[in-house]
Amino acid sequence: MSTDEILVQEVKALAARLSDARLSTERRFVGQHDVVEQVLAAILAGGHALLIGQPGLGKTMLVDTLSTVLGLDSQRIQFTPDLMPADILGSEVLDALPDGSRAFRFIEGPVFTQLLMADEINRASPRTQSALLQAMQEREVTISGQHRPLGRPFHVLATQNPIEQEGTYPLPEAQLDRFLLQIDVDYPDRDTERAILLATTGLDEGAPHAAFTPAELIAAQRLIRQMPVGEAVVEAILDLVRAARPGAPEAEPFVSDALLWGPGPRAAQALMLVSRARAVLNGRYAPTLDDVAAMAPPVLRHRMALSFAARARGETVDAIIARLLDARTLGRHAA
Repeated sequence: MSTDEILVQEVKALAARLSDARLSTERRFVGQHDVVEQVLAAILAGGHALLIGQPGLGKTMLVDTLSTVLGLDSQRIQFTPDLMPADILGSEVLDALPDGSRAFRFIEGPVFTQLLMADEINRASPRTQSALLQAMQEREVTISGQHRPLGRPFHVLATQNPIEQEGTYPLPEAQLDRFLLQIDVDYPDRDTERAILLATTGLDEGAPHAAFTPAELIAAQRLIRQMPVGEAVVEAILDLVRAARPGAPEAEPFVSDALLWGPGPRAAQALMLVSRARAVLNGRYAPTLDDVAAMAPPVLRHRMALSFAARARGETVDAIIARLLDARTLGRHAA
């Protein structure tokens, strides 16, 4: 059997397991198909995700469910203004030993896990935010000069509340860029909310089951990076990202007036990875233009900033992304 045939068989097997994982997740997190897909894509791509939505939409339940389905240890941190970096990373304490001597002992913080929920991350001080974001980027922390690796795999699902902005510290754009995706969690429609009521208020609330182990998830992430990507998809990703940069030669004419800055190369990398992940989640062996169009909004929306003129006109980043997709003939592929 050739290498390509082996790869196809491995991707086919992974797609079947991911279908099981998605069904198990959606049994509890009802009706949010796109949110589940995007979170799973972010994890398969090896990255972190920022979930933004009103309170009570099930974000905490989603993380708890995913920890079971993906077989990962999980921790939750409720961010508050008085939270200190040591509360997240851990600290050293001085212990008295039986022989009368003393020695420092390191107590691990909640960041030493595999799936971390950072609840309302924008309520912590910039110093505390940066401590977590450094851990996200480097997959290790440094305490008293000693490097301590975090769990493998290590993923952060952070949440932000779009209301009640008093006493918050908005994440700087450079730190937002650390998140592979920004996922908007919206209110459900009436039929979905009815399904939620029936599924979650009875005695039998569907319990998720494990579909992966940590080692199997790491293998899946490695397989995602081996998937082939067609030249048309590569060019579409480059066209879209480069068209969103004000002042760039390839920028769309409306971009310079609408945006202060656009996405960097990390956005193209993210779009390539999550397009592959979405393809597998939908049972395909290679990403298509549909995958690029579907994943463009969560990849780009936190990597672009509206100009004052655009804000005054009432424009939104998502509307700009939709115009870019249309301009690059990807609009018909968008969901």
